[in-house]
Amino acid sequence: MIVRRSLGLAVLGAALMLTGCDKLGFTSAQKASFQGVDLTGANYARRFALPDIDGKMRSLEDFKGKVVVVFFGYTQCPDVCPTTMAELAQVKKALGPDGDRVQGIFITVDPERDKPELLKAYLASFDPSFVALRGNAEQIKETAKEFKVYYAQMPGKTPDSYTVDHTAASFLFDPQGRVRVYARYGAGAQPLMSDIKQLLAGA
Repeated sequence: MIVRRSLGLAVLGAALMLTGCDKLGFTSAQKASFQGVDLTGANYARRFALPDIDGKMRSLEDFKGKVVVVFFGYTQCPDVCPTTMAELAQVKKALGPDGDRVQGIFITVDPERDKPELLKAYLASFDPSFVALRGNAEQIKETAKEFKVYYAQMPGKTPDSYTVDHTAASFLFDPQGRVRVYARYGAGAQPLMSDIKQLLAGA
């Protein structure tokens, strides 16, 4: 009897603690269980301000109400970039009508070769709704610093055949424009879909 009563009190206490957490302002967003790295509350990757291929300045404010997926890459990337874009396009399509609430953002780390026309054609091959951002060298540098993204040119056989080493991951923002998830490259489309669904549901 004593054991049962103690157990009951323990369960009641746990319930009260959970209730207390809710009252203290711990929301479902903080209880979300993401497949990627949870960045909720991070003091970086909070903003960007870069021109799109038409020269219009774009920021997170432009995409409020959508789950935004930001990826840094370049069009001549042999594997990481096309795989990431293809997986995001796959997820967006699989979500059906909810896919309209997902916005892919591709920030080039190779503005010298990634001209507007090339970026437009490149992203259209995955999903025409994806937005490409292309700043000058200093703008890209500052944006990468804000996101703690690494990139560096690696020499090729000719001056124009260089490659670019870069951070291989995507940053997921919730519909309020807050960074929430760091999705590592190589995890596949399913974990990405799971995390996007949670953010769409208000996690």
